[in-house]
Amino acid sequence: MRNVIRGIIFDYGGTLDTGGNHWGRVIWEAYERHHLPVTAQQYCEAYVYAERTLGSEPIIQCAENFRRTLEAKLKLQREYLLSRGVVDADLSALVDELDQLARRQTANSRKVLLQLKERLPLVLVSNFYGNLAAVLSDYGLADLFGHVVESAAVGVRKPDPRIFMLGVEALGLSPQQVMVVGDSMKNDIRPARSIGCHTVWLKGQGWPIDADFKSVSQKSGIPNSLQQEEADHFITDLRELLTII
Repeated sequence: MRNVIRGIIFDYGGTLDTGGNHWGRVIWEAYERHHLPVTAQQYCEAYVYAERTLGSEPIIQCAENFRRTLEAKLKLQREYLLSRGVVDADLSALVDELDQLARRQTANSRKVLLQLKERLPLVLVSNFYGNLAAVLSDYGLADLFGHVVESAAVGVRKPDPRIFMLGVEALGLSPQQVMVVGDSMKNDIRPARSIGCHTVWLKGQGWPIDADFKSVSQKSGIPNSLQQEEADHFITDLRELLTII
């Protein structure tokens, strides 16, 4: 494997900033810690509403950091919950907590990325809101990637495999020479494999409902053992990459 791989593509959100944990779960667990009067179903709907709104409207400006992104996400979630008659929940206390969590995790990720950068070129491929450069700069990751492919900038979103081809082309390699590291089987592993890349699934705490967030009780229906077989490697800590590559 080490003789084959000539470059690495990383996902960002859920991979480098939470250690493999889905942001939907991370924010929901913050709701629970703060005993907010919101059910899982209500939260699920609010989360999807906020993500779709941020993805379709120019709310986040390119110079805004992740703290500002969190503020926008939680503001939209609160607005949705209020519109559905849910008791008003103060979400402002969650912003500092979640920002610090991401800051700690990206600091840990940076240590691994620095070691990998000494061996191979790194590229970032991410679904984001147009401000990824500002987020990377704020969290000390901007100097680690030779190229950043952001969905808002290129007009292609995961799980469309074309966004990974853009990352492969940025490396100047063939897909067979590239390893893709991500936390999402749907958005990272499957599309990357479909174009011939090697894959590493960073398996953390996923969201306990299907990918479309339709029901809090509906599972993906795919056993973890089968999902793991779809990736060339699966890890639970980014540091494990150092033994693979």
